[in-house]
Amino acid sequence: MTEPLRVGIKLSQDAPIESYRAVWQIADEARFDHCWAMDHLASIGPIGEERPIFDGWELLAAMAVATSHVRIGLLVTGITYRNPALLAKIATTVDHLSGGRLEFGIGAAWAANEHEMYGISGLDHRVGLFSEGLQIIRSLWTQERTDFSGRYFTMKNAVANPKPVQKPYPPIWVGSGGPAMLRLTARHADVWNASGPAGRDVAAAVDGSRQLDEACAKIGRDPAEIRRTVQLAAGNDPAELTERIHGFAQAGFSEVIVMLSGGSMTTASDPARTAAMVAEQVLPELRAAYPSA
Repeated sequence: MTEPLRVGIKLSQDAPIESYRAVWQIADEARFDHCWAMDHLASIGPIGEERPIFDGWELLAAMAVATSHVRIGLLVTGITYRNPALLAKIATTVDHLSGGRLEFGIGAAWAANEHEMYGISGLDHRVGLFSEGLQIIRSLWTQERTDFSGRYFTMKNAVANPKPVQKPYPPIWVGSGGPAMLRLTARHADVWNASGPAGRDVAAAVDGSRQLDEACAKIGRDPAEIRRTVQLAAGNDPAELTERIHGFAQAGFSEVIVMLSGGSMTTASDPARTAAMVAEQVLPELRAAYPSA
C-alpha cells in the first residue's frame, strides 16, 4: 500500500510582506498540509545577507490568524537565538493563536555570520545547547514546575502557563544531518527534517535515514515513530518537481516542503505565482498518487 504523503510550502526571505500573505492564502485555500517560514536574522544563501527577511515567529503569529486550515511552522528555529523558556512561551502563544496547528521545528543553528554580527554566543556549543534547551522546553510544556541544572541553562521552580493546545505538545521537527544531532533527533523528534546533503539528494537522504534508524536502535526506540521530511526548491517546471517529490516519497519520506526561497536557491521572481503553480499543477498529481495523511 502506498504510504501517505503530506505536502507543505515555504516562503522565508527576500519578499515583501504582501507576498507572504498571498502565499499563506494559497496554502490555506489549496489545502496544503503545512505552510512554513524560517528563523534567521539575516538573509542566507547566494543572495547574500542584506536582502529583506522578517522575524520568523512573528510571521507565524500572523500566519496563525490569517489561515484556518493549514498547519504552520518554522524550518527551523535556532536554539541559540532565544532562552528556551522564552522560546517555549512564544511557541505556546502561536499554538493558541492557530487553534493547535503549530509544527515546532527546531535545530542547533549554524549561521556564523549572524552570531558574529549580532554578538550571539553559543555557536561553538550548539549541540549541547540544543540538548538542554529541548529538555527544558518539553518540561515547561508538560510539567507544572520545571527545575533544571545543566551546563548551559538553569531553571528554578519555573512556571509556564498556559500549556500548548496540542497534547502533550506540538509535534517536534528536528533539522539535522551530523551524527551528534541525529542521536538527539532519535531521542527527541517526532519528525526528522533532512539537512545538508541529505536534503538535496535521494541517495544521501536514504543514507541519513538509515543512520537515524541506527541511532534509534541504540536507544531502543522504534524508528517508525519518526516521520522523515525533506525540503525541495520549487523550480519552474511542475512536472520535474513532481518527479523529484515522487523520488523522495518512494524512498520513505512522508513529508515534502516546497521552497519558494531560502537555502542555496534564489528567490522565486513571483513567489505567489510559483505557489499557485504548485497548488494547481503539482498538488493534485500528488493527491491522486498518495492517500491523505
